[in-house]
Amino acid sequence: MSINETLDQLERPADRLRGLAGGAIHLPGDPGYDAARAAWNLAVDQRPAAVAVPRDADDVARIVRAAHAAGLRVAPQSTGHNAGPLAAGGLDDVVIVRTSELNDVSVDPERRIVRVGGGTVWLPAVKAAAEHGLTVLHGSSVDVGIAGYSLGGGMGWYARKLGLAANSLTAVEIVLANGDLVRADTEHHAELFWAVRGGGGNFGIVTALEFRAYDFSTAYAGLLMWDVEMAPRVLDMWRAWAPVAPDEVTTSFRILRIPPIPEMPDFLRGRTIVVIDGAVLADDERAADILAPLRALEPELDTFGRVPSETLVHLHMDPEEPAPGIIRSTMLRELDDAGAEAFLGLFGPGVETPLMIAELRQLGGALGRPHEGGGVLTHLEGEFALVCGGMAPTPELGSMIASAGERAVAALGPWSNGRSYLNFAEEPTDTRTAYADEVWLRLAAVRSAVDPDGVFVANHAIPRLYENGRPTR
Repeated sequence: MSINETLDQLERPADRLRGLAGGAIHLPGDPGYDAARAAWNLAVDQRPAAVAVPRDADDVARIVRAAHAAGLRVAPQSTGHNAGPLAAGGLDDVVIVRTSELNDVSVDPERRIVRVGGGTVWLPAVKAAAEHGLTVLHGSSVDVGIAGYSLGGGMGWYARKLGLAANSLTAVEIVLANGDLVRADTEHHAELFWAVRGGGGNFGIVTALEFRAYDFSTAYAGLLMWDVEMAPRVLDMWRAWAPVAPDEVTTSFRILRIPPIPEMPDFLRGRTIVVIDGAVLADDERAADILAPLRALEPELDTFGRVPSETLVHLHMDPEEPAPGIIRSTMLRELDDAGAEAFLGLFGPGVETPLMIAELRQLGGALGRPHEGGGVLTHLEGEFALVCGGMAPTPELGSMIASAGERAVAALGPWSNGRSYLNFAEEPTDTRTAYADEVWLRLAAVRSAVDPDGVFVANHAIPRLYENGRPTR
């Protein structure tokens, strides 16, 4: 290293954080920096001014104060599943606060409340609740961070019956831009509590969350599978069935291109298949009646049955270790015959595409009705959410997948409602597309009140307001 490079490093603002968090501060050039900066999505190359790994809420507060005093911004991150938009905005003056050490879990079975640290992932919370015969509104992956998932909405296997995870939050503890740790709930900092339930990580660093658990321990869940040649028939049935299906059922429809790798079972290796997976919150007889139209299409594989609800965190078969991936998404108001034809033209039989996954999530039910008192994101508009993408082990393949995903989203544009679900938006996205105009402005006003200097950086930014009420970052 040259003398000039050494001097530059000695003069870095982030050096003022040295010694905090028991020394768990990693700057460029440090031995632990590359490991600390890695997002769960390995396709994202984030290079912040520093990565801090606090041990507790007091550490978080000290880091925020020190970063602000050094003229740096701060980005909360637990796992980095949706890190792409954050990295795309530039991180030269940003300290990533990795909350992974804040991972305690406790359950109050009488109140049916689960409390977790701000860096906890879903699997331990699911297991802890199950020990008391309870179920939580987890996502489709075992190691998604609860904070990012819930603050962004949180759409899981019980969503059409019980709503978004954000609507089941009962309190958060959050470090604000001035370093204060506050508890936000319906009686304390109520406007902030409204904003964080669907407004993401724009308002501070959440060090703990509390949320409702539900008094059931099993579900009628599983998957149905067909060869891709059946895709037209299955899609026609599912898209007619899904919007009118009772609230008890939540499913997804996927076309999956399985790579020809040895790790795959013989009957799947190298195939393209159609999968409908999901859960029914009803007794076996009622659940079988609900699924009967889909089963009438004689799936090659049918695993639906009564299972412990804690097993559903594995149902979608999402990767359970860090991996490189590219995702594109949009919200669909409907999928009529022409829309289905467009979808199949992109992903169906005989189509060559680098996209390994084309998924439609079933909306409606409790997801489609405003949840009074549930926070900023009370419901999602539309009948389906489209998610498509694939694994991207090389930048070249990642570019191909991103381009194909963007073309697919554009091709389905006539059926889009123009809205975004930000938890599925893994590229820079205008947050105005996620909220009604008046809601977005109210969010910007909350951000201005709690973060007037713009200390915090979220993967999907809510702006602050000028004095004249106009938004700015």
